Amino acid sequence: MTAARAQVLTELRDRIATLERSVPRQAGWLPFGVVAIDAVLPGGGLARGALHEIAGGGSGTVDGAAAALFAAGIAARTKGKVVWCLTRPDLFFPALAQVGLDANRVVFVEVDREEDVLASMEEGLSHGGLGAVVGELVRLPMTASRRLQLAAEKSGTLGLVVRRWRRQTEANDFGQPTASTTRWRVSVLPSVALPVPGVGRPQWFLELMRVKSGECAEFTVGACDAQGRIHLSADAADRSHPSRRSGYSA
Repeated sequence: MTAARAQVLTELRDRIATLERSVPRQAGWLPFGVVAIDAVLPGGGLARGALHEIAGGGSGTVDGAAAALFAAGIAARTKGKVVWCLTRPDLFFPALAQVGLDANRVVFVEVDREEDVLASMEEGLSHGGLGAVVGELVRLPMTASRRLQLAAEKSGTLGLVVRRWRRQTEANDFGQPTASTTRWRVSVLPSVALPVPGVGRPQWFLELMRVKSGECAEFTVGACDAQGRIHLSADAADRSHPSRRSGYSA
């Protein structure tokens, strides 16, 4: 074999190796375990190597907390460490534990700016080997969402963006297009009535507002349990709840 031919073969092998590394991993899906929800998601669940957006149904802290707990419940059902990036250290650890996410599994990354949240998320998603990477953001620009989506695809890691805002004007940004695979909105409903005095299991109005290669849907669900799982509520047949819709659209 001549030196020139050997050089060509070496370069070809290097190019093939580069292409193989760039191919997205087939990470599969994370089912909710609720037939009605999994049925509307391509693959029968939440795509693992992908980015997903979650927001509260309004600008208030109650719906915002429900969105964070929904994300925590999803992360709890993955395996491995969870990286959670944020600018406000206001997560209530006992609440995370109640939806199945042990704080010992979570690596909290506290930064000053949202740009640093995006950079930390991309680093975590590119690293691979994590159960999920969660980031709290007010805005998610299209370019940044594409970078996160590509990083998630290559590593096979589940990416979750929890959209948090302090005022209604910030909530309007949730309607802007992004590269996320799914977009969810969570609103708090009255808890399940009990036959005795007390507070029943919390209920959420869950909206699947966008899904690639799928259709939008709405569900009335019981909030995440100690294993991070939701379930359809008894009154799930009534899925309109017009009074629960927020004042902004996606």
